[in-house]
Amino acid sequence: MLSCDICGETVTSEPDMKTHLLIVHMENEVICPFCKLSGVNYDEMCFHIETAHCEQNELERNFERINAIQYGTSDNRKDNTLQCRTEVNSGILSACASNHPKISAQSLPKDGTLKHKDFYSENLTESRKFLKSKEEQCDLSKIKGSIYETMYSPPECPFCGKIEDCSQDMEAHVKTKHANLLDTPLEDCDQPLYDCPMCGLICTNYHILQEHVDLHLEESNFGQGMDRIQCSRDLELAHQLQQEEDRKRRSEESRQEMEEFQKLRRQYGLDNSGGYKQQQLRNMEIEVNRGRMHPSEFHRRKADMMESLAIGIDDGKTKTSGIIEALCRYYQNAATDVKRVWFSAVVDHFHSSFGDKGWGCGYRNFQMLLSSLLQNDVYDDCLKGMSVPCIPKIQSMIEDAWKEGFDPQGASQLNNRLQGTKAWIGACEVYTLLTSLRVKCHIVDFHKATGPLGTHPRLFEWILNYYSSEREGGPKVVCTSKPPIYLQHQGQETSISSLYSREDSLKN
Repeated sequence: MLSCDICGETVTSEPDMKTHLLIVHMENEVICPFCKLSGVNYDEMCFHIETAHCEQNELERNFERINAIQYGTSDNRKDNTLQCRTEVNSGILSACASNHPKISAQSLPKDGTLKHKDFYSENLTESRKFLKSKEEQCDLSKIKGSIYETMYSPPECPFCGKIEDCSQDMEAHVKTKHANLLDTPLEDCDQPLYDCPMCGLICTNYHILQEHVDLHLEESNFGQGMDRIQCSRDLELAHQLQQEEDRKRRSEESRQEMEEFQKLRRQYGLDNSGGYKQQQLRNMEIEVNRGRMHPSEFHRRKADMMESLAIGIDDGKTKTSGIIEALCRYYQNAATDVKRVWFSAVVDHFHSSFGDKGWGCGYRNFQMLLSSLLQNDVYDDCLKGMSVPCIPKIQSMIEDAWKEGFDPQGASQLNNRLQGTKAWIGACEVYTLLTSLRVKCHIVDFHKATGPLGTHPRLFEWILNYYSSEREGGPKVVCTSKPPIYLQHQGQETSISSLYSREDSLKN
C-alpha cells in the first residue's frame, strides 16, 4: 500500500499513485481544508490559508514547537533553549494578541523583555485558554488530528522515498524529478514528446503512449463488437420481419387462390350445392312463391321429373323437333341473298329447364347430337334400342365410362364424380361417352386464332369441308347425312347443324 504524502490518499500500486498525483494534484481543483474554497491554483491556495486561516495554521505550528521544547533535551546550551522558548512564546503571544484584544503590545514592559518564568507561564496559560475556546466552538480536536496526520506530517516521495518539509516542496520535487512517471512533459525539456494519434494526449515515453493507444484500440474493438452484435440483431430482426411479411403474403395469396377456386367450383357446379333434382325443385318452389306457378302444376311437374329420373329417359318437355325441315323450307323459298346452304342430318333441339339452367348446355348439346345419331341408320348397331337420356342419366353414363378407364385425366379433374353436382362438361366428356358407346369420333383443336382480330377462318374452312367437298355447282340447299358438330368455345358448347354462304362468305 502506498500513501500520498500530499493529501494522505492510500492506493495499492505505483501506477495508481501516478494516476492519483496526475489527476488530483496536477489537474483537479485545489480545495481549502478549512473552508472548502476551490477554483484557484496551488500558490493562491497557500496564500489564502496564510491570510484567512492564519490562526489555525499558526496554532498547529506552535503546538509542534511547544512539544519539541517540552520533550527536548536540556543538558547543553540552556541559553539557546531559553531563547527558543522566548521566540516560541513570543510567537504564541502574537497569535493570541491577534485573537484577544486584552493581550496587546501595551501590556508588555517598556524595555520589551519579560522574566522567563512569568512570560512562559502566562503565555502558556493564554494559549491553553485559547485552544480550549476553539475546541468548544468548532470541535478543533477532530480537525487537529486529521490535519496533523495528513497535511502537516512530513511528506515522503512515493517514488524515491525522499522527505520534504512541506507539501509544496514535495509537489515541486515530484514534478521535477519524476515528471516522466507522471506523463507530464517539462517545459524547456529536450526529451522527445509523443502525441496520441487518437486523442492528442502528449506523452514523454513511447511505451506509455503504446499502452495508451492500446486502451483506445480496446475501446474501439469493444465498440465494434457491440456494433456487430447490434448489426446481427438488426439483421435477425429484419429476417424475422421479412419472414412474417412473406408468411402474410403467402397466406393472402392462398386465401385469394382459395376464393378464386371456390368461385370456379361454384361456376362449374362443383360446390356441392346439389344437382339437377335439387335445382329443379328449388326453382319450382320459387315460381310457386312468386305466383307464377300453381301448386298443382308444381306437384305434377315434380311427379313427372321423379318418373324421368327413375327410368333415366328425358321426358321430352324441352325437346323441339322439325328444326332442319323448317330451315330447309325457309332457305329454299326465301333468303334470296343466301347463295348456298348446307344442313346436317335430322336433329332435335333441347333447351334448358329449371333443373339445369346456367350449367346444362353441355348436356343439352349432347342430347341434340345423340338425337341425330339415333335417327341415322348408320349407328343402329351401336345405339340400337337407346333413347335420349335425361341429364342425371348422362352424368351416370360418363362416370361409368371413367370407371372403364376412359379419360382418367378428365375424371381426376372432376373428382370422378358428376351425379348430384352441377359440373360442366365439354368436348372431352362427350368424346369419352361416345367412345364408350363404340361411336367413332375424334376431337379437332383450334387452339389459337388464324385470322385478324381473333377470327378463325380455318375453323370455318374445316366445317365447310366437313359438310361438302364441292363449293361450286349443285342445288342451293343441301341436306347431308352427317351428324351435327359439337363445338366448345370459351366454356360454352354449341351444336353446328347448318352452314350457309353469302357472296363468298361463310356463316353458320
